Amino acid sequence: MAAPADRLRPVVKFSGQGIRSDEDSAESRRLLSSRLGAVKPPAPRRQQSFTRDIGHAAAVTLLLTRLGFTLLRSLGVGYRWVVKLTALAVYAILLMPGFLQVMYDYYFSSQVRRDIIYGNQPRNSLDLYLPTNTDKKKPVVIFVSGGAWIIGYKAWGALLGMQLAERDVIVASIDYRNFPQGTISDMVKDISQGISYVCKNIADYGGDQDRIFLMGQSAGAHISVCAFLEQAIKEAGKEESVDWSVSQIKAYFGLSGGYNLLKLIDHFDSRGLYRSVFLSIMEGEASLSKFSPEIRIQDPSIRDVVPSLPSFVLFHGTGDYSIPSDASVTFVETLRKAGAQADLFLYEGKTHTDLFLQDPFRGGNDELFDQIVSILHAGDEEALAKDSMAPPKPRLVPEILIRLARMVSPF
Repeated sequence: MAAPADRLRPVVKFSGQGIRSDEDSAESRRLLSSRLGAVKPPAPRRQQSFTRDIGHAAAVTLLLTRLGFTLLRSLGVGYRWVVKLTALAVYAILLMPGFLQVMYDYYFSSQVRRDIIYGNQPRNSLDLYLPTNTDKKKPVVIFVSGGAWIIGYKAWGALLGMQLAERDVIVASIDYRNFPQGTISDMVKDISQGISYVCKNIADYGGDQDRIFLMGQSAGAHISVCAFLEQAIKEAGKEESVDWSVSQIKAYFGLSGGYNLLKLIDHFDSRGLYRSVFLSIMEGEASLSKFSPEIRIQDPSIRDVVPSLPSFVLFHGTGDYSIPSDASVTFVETLRKAGAQADLFLYEGKTHTDLFLQDPFRGGNDELFDQIVSILHAGDEEALAKDSMAPPKPRLVPEILIRLARMVSPF
């Protein structure tokens, strides 16, 4: 992958060969884009009135509250969870200046298309974040949020979505059923359906179907890789029809993810995600290997599948206590041994939420964000030149509040 050195500089280390930018076909893609440019994608517009926005927010709040009480009945309200919930409340209050700005843009920006239905199950919807510039087809990021398989929600990707839209990238943030509304099989099925919808329809919104990337954060990284591998195995076995193909995904981005559940179950138990609850989410101990991508790719029966997968690029902070960075290190090593192309960025001292929340709230230059954008725009000299001239992002939260939030973070 050819890119300026200052755009892909690793914080601790970067290993592997990078992502091929397909320079040989750049001219043909430009010709295709010029033809498609004659058909203008639909202009971004607000779809809902203020009254409907308030009603939607109330409905979502009611749903999450109801599921929260159901979850608490499963967990039991012990001392550890009281402490964690209190810490979470304080953490959210400290970062509230940033959250309020993001929420305002989420509900009132003309660049956001909310609640696009992709399936017939509860929470089968996604949000689209669209650039204002519609002069040519844009790269697309399909994003799957984290939330410990319990509190994930598509709006958690709002800040990332709006910031990438400013760099001429379309973001589709997929919602999915959480526990106890669904278990891991339901989550994987939902995400696969959401990916299928995006692959089939994103051209209507100005997306480049030759530049679709899949990205997951935390639990979302785990779920999206499971969906990715499941789809690859279906295609290789030719046992059933498929709605989308892994060949449609140019690369996979994994942020602070966990990929081997057998190694993580005791760690999660010590952190408050108790073994009994985790096993309920993952459909029993016998299913842990099935839903552990690191173990799955070592299965001899799918040996021929792995080398055909697109590139994997993983990002992780070395100060992450929710999911230790070793999870990404060992997954990359396993991928390479199986014949896949895999790269790794490690960030010295960064925690589970630094990379996704605190650093973006700081504004200025965000190295993780810049690294992702440089990969998305690889081979597009015009876009890279525009990126180099982009102004620093505005600060959303005062530094003192960010530091205090980092101290009390339950993650």
